[in-house]
Amino acid sequence: MKLTIDNLQGLGAQDYTTSLDGTVAPTVVRKINQPVTFTCNLLAKSSGFVVPVAGARVSVTRADGTFVFTGYLAAIPTVEYLGWGEQSPVYRYILSAVSDEILLDRKALPNRAPLVARTAGSALRQLAQDLLPGFFNTAAVQDVDVLASYAVNPGNRFSFHAAEIALSARAAYRAVNGALILAPVGAATYAIDESGANFSSGGLTLECKNLIVNDVTAIGMNEPQDYVRNYFEGDGAMLAFYLSQSAMQQGVGALIDEQYLGPGLDPTTWNVNDPTSAFSVAAQALVVNGGAGTDATTLVSFIEQIEMGGALELQHGEVSFSAASQGVIGGLYAEPISVADCIAGFQVMPSGIASSIQALVNGTPTGPMVTTTAGHRYVLTTYLYSREIYRSGETYHSSLHPAGSGIGGIGVAGDVRIVLELQEIDPSSPASLMAAATVLFDGVISNAPEFCSYALVNAINMQCSVAFTYVAHISLAEVRVAPSGSSYVTQLVASPSAGGQCEITGSGTLTFYPQYVPPLNASIVVSYRGAGRAAAEVVNSASVASLQNGADDGTRGVVREIKVPAARTQADCENAALAILDDSVGPAWSGSYQTWSDFLPGTANDIFPGDSLAVIAPSRNARFDAIVRSLNIEMKDPANDRGVYTIEFANEAVQLLAMQDAAIGTAILLQDRPVRQTTTQVGSYYVENLTDAQITGFSSTSVSVDAGMALPTDFGIEVRLHDFGWGISNDQNLLGRFSSETFTLPRLTRSQTYFLRLYDGSSSPPRYSRYSAALHIDIPLS
Repeated sequence: MKLTIDNLQGLGAQDYTTSLDGTVAPTVVRKINQPVTFTCNLLAKSSGFVVPVAGARVSVTRADGTFVFTGYLAAIPTVEYLGWGEQSPVYRYILSAVSDEILLDRKALPNRAPLVARTAGSALRQLAQDLLPGFFNTAAVQDVDVLASYAVNPGNRFSFHAAEIALSARAAYRAVNGALILAPVGAATYAIDESGANFSSGGLTLECKNLIVNDVTAIGMNEPQDYVRNYFEGDGAMLAFYLSQSAMQQGVGALIDEQYLGPGLDPTTWNVNDPTSAFSVAAQALVVNGGAGTDATTLVSFIEQIEMGGALELQHGEVSFSAASQGVIGGLYAEPISVADCIAGFQVMPSGIASSIQALVNGTPTGPMVTTTAGHRYVLTTYLYSREIYRSGETYHSSLHPAGSGIGGIGVAGDVRIVLELQEIDPSSPASLMAAATVLFDGVISNAPEFCSYALVNAINMQCSVAFTYVAHISLAEVRVAPSGSSYVTQLVASPSAGGQCEITGSGTLTFYPQYVPPLNASIVVSYRGAGRAAAEVVNSASVASLQNGADDGTRGVVREIKVPAARTQADCENAALAILDDSVGPAWSGSYQTWSDFLPGTANDIFPGDSLAVIAPSRNARFDAIVRSLNIEMKDPANDRGVYTIEFANEAVQLLAMQDAAIGTAILLQDRPVRQTTTQVGSYYVENLTDAQITGFSSTSVSVDAGMALPTDFGIEVRLHDFGWGISNDQNLLGRFSSETFTLPRLTRSQTYFLRLYDGSSSPPRYSRYSAALHIDIPLS
């Protein structure tokens, strides 16, 4: 073994091997998805001994050059006085070093948008790039698996996030010799076989506990539940309307808050493709002068994808044109970025010496066209509204579903309402600052992609400047008002200073601002999602049956609150429970194995946390697979490159490798108590939700309903006064069962709510929708 230390004083790496204290073995400690530590003691054996400094570079290698450890001293060495030598005092220096990611841990992560629809490898590479651009070699960082969404908390260090990212994908990361490595757990496999020639019987310790779990209740986050539509009517004076349910609250943090302070574009926010040097930042604006003359060549695009779910406001900026221009501003694109694949954006075309601005939807210009005026500024804003807040499920892993074949991760189909607005500002007219915006497009994109690329500027030949860009989640409620005899217009739920026409308070009240009071007989429709705690209970019925004995019903239950990967919905909770059950119905094996480095299992030259061990010990009635969780390397014979390895291992019945529980449990409210499903029912227990159900007409005694979908054969719609009691055998609070898309319901009071669920009459018992459609009417009877 060779120990070198570079004290970063210009002398390079110096050999400290001969200074090692032979009475204490140098030790390397490796734990899965944690920084590696190295400790050793040095003796000042010569007058030329240089005491290592804090931050010094430490490297431990074998004779063949293989790295056992690389890192940096976390602090100055601790000093012990040993007494007086022949000519001077003798001191022992105790060194403690941490592996290479300490360089990343010393820096604060930027406050950035969540990483969306990225592979674990891409996420890890991005964080390393954010902190130390180009410093680490990431060639050995494998993609592993896709994460639906991962939020970066700048209050936590790189190694914390690296561990969570690796955990989410059932992978293991480490940093060595300036390189980051990420690989699936079990990528390397070795055997501890008691019949092997080098097996150390005395070094193997095994433990098998009865930790069987066959009934898992998984608790997640607050989730969107009922599909709610509230119907009101304006009387020309009323400003406040009371919603039937509290709306689901979505995170309100900004995804982009760009003020263009310079000197260039923020690389943690933007990707720039600029072959003609068309982009620059000056005077707190993004300046665009030119372009490559072709589509999708000169781009400023958001570094993350946009999840097309919930409600989102994209203020592309206040744009000033200096000459006729061509390109797209604020484009949302299905891959790849091109005008033909633009789902929604603002197309800019030359119009004489000026430019024209028009909505671009599904690659086609549509709606009114606005011609620019020299000296005027144009605020371009896009609003997205989708009743599906999360457009992709999270992926969960187990030993039976490793990286690349996890459970879940399925896209969620959904329609998206898109509103494109343009506000023209005349600097000579202060009133134009508060003038109503022109709606260039207000329509629904059916079956919209789950994720889109966002390009602020796709410049074919642009001559303009953009003063700011702001993208954030807004109120999830979609409010639409139709004056009598007119079509519906979407109302922005925001503060007056943000151009809003109304707000929704925490108490569930929709309040219009006085200048936007709904006129007499105006129809008001508020669409949103109700909220509740995501939870699921899944049981392995085969395991339960095998354990039944007399009064013991065989159930072995556990409640777990899922933290990582985040369980955002009930479906996520079901998949998390399935992953837990994969590994929890069998024996819980753990143990340790101690051996000299010469006799490592199989043909291993070295072993790392995350490697797989096949333990074959018939004399102990043991044959199982486990994962290395940690190991200590005591270099007891450094002169001969020999050390003692103590390997700690366990299977996932002992400790999950791809999931983390929250430290504090959350109680489930009675109304959020999940339906108990078997492992075979998950994924097929529920039928389609009535996402588009609506009231199409009403009188003082009845309402007309359109379920929003044609009913398949043997399917029906059950309608109740309350959101419970679903089932063919229960007629309490039942208003009726219908076999057609449209039907009429009795209206009993001014304010009434109808709960609808689709059911499959051909199954026994019938399968129902997961969530209800809640149609609420609050309109005078006369």
